[in-house]
Amino acid sequence: MKKVAIVTGASSGLGRQFVLQIAKSHGFLDEIWVVARRADRLLELGVLVSNIVIRPIPLDLSKKDSIVRIRSILAKEKPKVYVLVNCSGLGLAGLFDRQDEELLDQMLKVNCLALTRVTRAVLPYMPKKSRIVQVASSAAFAPQPGFAVYAATKSYVLNYSLALRQELKKRRIYVTTVCPGPVNTEFFDTAYQKKEMKLYKKLVMAKPERVVKKALKDVKKGRAVSVYGILMKAVRVLCKLLPSSLIVRLIH
Repeated sequence: MKKVAIVTGASSGLGRQFVLQIAKSHGFLDEIWVVARRADRLLELGVLVSNIVIRPIPLDLSKKDSIVRIRSILAKEKPKVYVLVNCSGLGLAGLFDRQDEELLDQMLKVNCLALTRVTRAVLPYMPKKSRIVQVASSAAFAPQPGFAVYAATKSYVLNYSLALRQELKKRRIYVTTVCPGPVNTEFFDTAYQKKEMKLYKKLVMAKPERVVKKALKDVKKGRAVSVYGILMKAVRVLCKLLPSSLIVRLIH
């Protein structure tokens, strides 16, 4: 059986970094299956990684037939999936009633539905001591006016993944949810479009390679949640201590 890792959202940002760093730290793998819409970006990864076969699987995970395709490949090849990284995600900033309804639907499909479906499809092929990495966000810690739907989708990812972690303990499959603050990737160009990002987000912007390095360390240690940076860790604690009604007033 092939020993593989599967990374969604692999064409850029955190997903791309996960591929590059997993290739360095998981040399026992035969292949890394990389999933994203942009086939050309996936092919570039094959040039950058020399020790493990990079298998491009260009798919739009907002479409249900993409999950059918993943299930079909898994059923045919029956690999051992030692690492699953769900990194596909969309964000859209702005007031809810002014946001494009189609983009909101797509965000819900990719951030919540696709992540759940991919996890469900891959789980039967994961052996003991394998790892699931679910990329959420520090936005999961509290409601966020101006980022309402996105924050809600990431709250779903965090809570779903914490529950799944408990369910899979007996199978010795470990789930880590990655909750970074703002990361310097293409994500914010898409999420904010022509809108101005709040100053505090600019000040805590992290480098994707550092976020992923910290995440993989936490994954190896079997931690439930990975948060990069002292400030973001402090934000997580404050969100636990302060009532949501106060947090939304402070953010808005």
